[in-house]
Formats: sequence, structure tokens, C-alpha cells
Amino acid sequence: MTRWVVLAPTMPDPGSIRGSAGPDLPGSVGGLGYSWDLDADAAPERPGTADAVALRPIRARFVPLDGPRVKRTLLLTVRAGTPADVLAEFESDLMAMPEHITTIRSWALSRVDHAAAETPWTHAWEQEYATVEGLTGEYLLNPYHWAHVDRWFDGEVPGAIVEPRLAHVFRWSESPVITPTEGD
Repeated sequence: MTRWVVLAPTMPDPGSIRGSAGPDLPGSVGGLGYSWDLDADAAPERPGTADAVALRPIRARFVPLDGPRVKRTLLLTVRAGTPADVLAEFESDLMAMPEHITTIRSWALSRVDHAAAETPWTHAWEQEYATVEGLTGEYLLNPYHWAHVDRWFDGEVPGAIVEPRLAHVFRWSESPVITPTEGD
């Protein structure tokens, strides 16, 4: 079974939804309008312009949260040729964020499985929040984010390794998307 994130221009047919789907909230960037998270053995059927991304989890953590939550997905591409030790440091900096940013509840960092589906992305960094403000405030404005993580993304900083094109999408979910079976 593979975990998938799908960016789509239309909402999936409700009869075909396994998992969780919904419209991207204002402030989302680089998506197609809707995002869908599901587990499936093969790539889900999708409209022509949709992007289905198969995930190979590196590490995840489940934190119980009652009620609806904001599910955020950041799809990114690490530059080809990035040395393995630099990639490991980048991934480590991402996975350390929840230690410094208290509004992050459940989270997962995954590499993309290109054998399962073609996509330009190399990584998915996902989190769940109790509120939109937990993402747009504490997460995006946190000093750890700016001092340790943003440097990997800023093309004007020597050593940046992330391509400029990103998909930063977030939406409401009625139940957990990052589940206890994925957590450590």
C-alpha cells in the first residue's frame, strides 16, 4: 500500500474518495485548487492536469488532535547532484522543526517514489495544525524556520538546494491524515 498526495483542479468524485480531500485554502501556492490524501496500491485515477505523488516516508510523528484540523503539504524539488550529506542535513533540519514550533501537531517527511508515478517533486513535508493561524503565524514566522530551514530554499543564500517551484497547499480535514501507523 502506498500513501499518495494528489493535487487536482477539481474535487475527486465523492464516491471514489478514500482518505481525505478538500479545496485548498486561501494562501495556498502552487497547487491546482484541491488536494487529496489517500492510501492505494496504484496511482489514483485523476483528471489530465492532476499531479499524483507517491510517498516513501522517511519519518513521521502522530500527535492526537480532536476535531477538524488544517492539513498542510509542501511539495518541493531538491536540486539534482546535491551531495548525500547535504541532503541528510536538510532533511534533519525539516524534521527538527516540530521541536521548535509548538503549533505543529502530526507531521511526516517523505521522499517521492518516482517509480510509482512521474512527478517533478522529490520531497513532501506534511503537517497538521489545530488552526490556520498555527501554520500562517507560528510556523511561517518562527525563528527556527528562518535561521535553519529557509536557507535551503533561498536562491540568494549560498548552499541553497531547493528549486524555486513549490506547492504549498493547505486545507481543512475532519480527521487525521497523518495516522498513528505512520508515526514513530
